[in-house]
Amino acid sequence: MLDIQYIREHADQLKTAAANKQLNPEVIDTVLTIDEQRRDLIKTVEDLRRQSNELQRGIKGRRPTEEEIAQGKELKTQLKAVEPQLKEIEEQFTMAMLAVPNPASDDTPIGKDEEGNVVVRTEGHKPTYDFQPKTHDELMTEMGGLDTERAVKIAGSRAYFLRGDMMLLEQALLQFALKLMVSHGFTPHAVPVMVKEQAFINTGYGPWGMDDIYRNQDGEGLIGTAEVPLTAYYQDEVLREDDLPIKMVGMSPCFRREVGSYGKDTQGVFRVHTFNKVEQVVYTVADETVTREWHEKMLGFSEELLQKLGLHYQVLLMCTGDMGAGQRRKFDIETWFPGQDRFRETHSDSYFNDFQARRLNIRYQAKDGTIKHVYTLNNTVAATPRLLAAVVENYQQADGSIVVPEVLREFMGKEKIESQS
Repeated sequence: MLDIQYIREHADQLKTAAANKQLNPEVIDTVLTIDEQRRDLIKTVEDLRRQSNELQRGIKGRRPTEEEIAQGKELKTQLKAVEPQLKEIEEQFTMAMLAVPNPASDDTPIGKDEEGNVVVRTEGHKPTYDFQPKTHDELMTEMGGLDTERAVKIAGSRAYFLRGDMMLLEQALLQFALKLMVSHGFTPHAVPVMVKEQAFINTGYGPWGMDDIYRNQDGEGLIGTAEVPLTAYYQDEVLREDDLPIKMVGMSPCFRREVGSYGKDTQGVFRVHTFNKVEQVVYTVADETVTREWHEKMLGFSEELLQKLGLHYQVLLMCTGDMGAGQRRKFDIETWFPGQDRFRETHSDSYFNDFQARRLNIRYQAKDGTIKHVYTLNNTVAATPRLLAAVVENYQQADGSIVVPEVLREFMGKEKIESQS
């Protein structure tokens, strides 16, 4: 959510920013129209209350005249008529404000879709093979580590079983990612995976992405990322500047309906409804320069993980049309999949300034005594089985076995995964 004064003063720029994100710029006009009605009603209510208070003070200690009694009744009647109108317009105002997107940073490339993303750099080297590399689903299925046929029969589309060493390799990746973030001073969290609808809205997933959330009969939703509960952790609290930055890392199962992805990535375990993820979330002071430093630093943690795994990848600066409504600046990392002969997205790194914190009412007392909203960031450390698929494809051998990356061997207890079918 943006500050209403900022919206009033930057309406034209915000309309352009919304259009650049492929969102409806008319939401700005809607907010300003409702805001004007709201301010008029607030003034009317305040004037009526002031008149009522003045009347009460004027008759204090004596019997009111008939005229004063009639005047008091008229003021109460007017207030009774106007106050419900103000309550209704306040609700409309809140909903309209939630539909205003966060403008992208000045250095975000303008583009309609993924074609407008910019490759910032490429790291590592493509692995070479003296055989034709297979895709992860071929390898994992052949060795008995993946079973989608039985999973789909039991659970429906995009379901999967990981078996034996493949399940253990996935857990090794998650444990390695968690250990890496703890070494960088992040506090580990196990998070609730079912949260209230307001938590999605307050972290910026609503009103735009609510169709992608699985819900129960009570209206609660299954999280698509630990970002939601972690970012909301200090909701309605006032921190101190000395508390910042707050560095949290969560490991959780994640659930996404994958609305709009019909027909995409139906093979293997690249785009699935349920997966596991290690996610980093940071609160910083209300300073975009400091936030951008953290944005780069958090990207660096994910790159460190990929480098330790020996994977080839590229970093992309995302364009306006390929980023979320709440994100101000966003990097993606795409890792090389030799079996598919292409880079695929494995990580996403974003910052929001106070967009999420205003919705969540997370503030801090600055050293000068003022109260400000924190700035928030989040980034993927490891999302599996997508990252698992990258490891499997890159470490495949001619005989169909998979070499375990050196940094994962302490978690796996072995150097190679052989067929288990």
